[in-house]
Amino acid sequence: MAGPFEAVADGVRVHLRVTPKASRNAIAGLADTAGGGRVLKVSVTAVPEDGKANEAVVKLLSKAWRVPKSGIRVVAGATDRNKIVHVAGDPAELLSRLAVPD
Repeated sequence: MAGPFEAVADGVRVHLRVTPKASRNAIAGLADTAGGGRVLKVSVTAVPEDGKANEAVVKLLSKAWRVPKSGIRVVAGATDRNKIVHVAGDPAELLSRLAVPD
């Protein structure tokens, strides 16, 4: 089964399932997808309007992974719960740092 992290030439792509309007901002672990893959579950308190939830996701991941906000961008699913974010940097170094809480 494929994990949520995918190394690419200039960084790492991370597959997410985002829950907006949650009670708190949190990385909630992993979930299986219907297609047999895995996604990282992320909850944010922001509403899914005008990109507010996407901004909250970037801010949360930036803080959790100690990556500048400018180094994280939503590359797919901007208006969908299922998103792909790109984290810029050295893939090997990033993969060792992008932790998933148990």
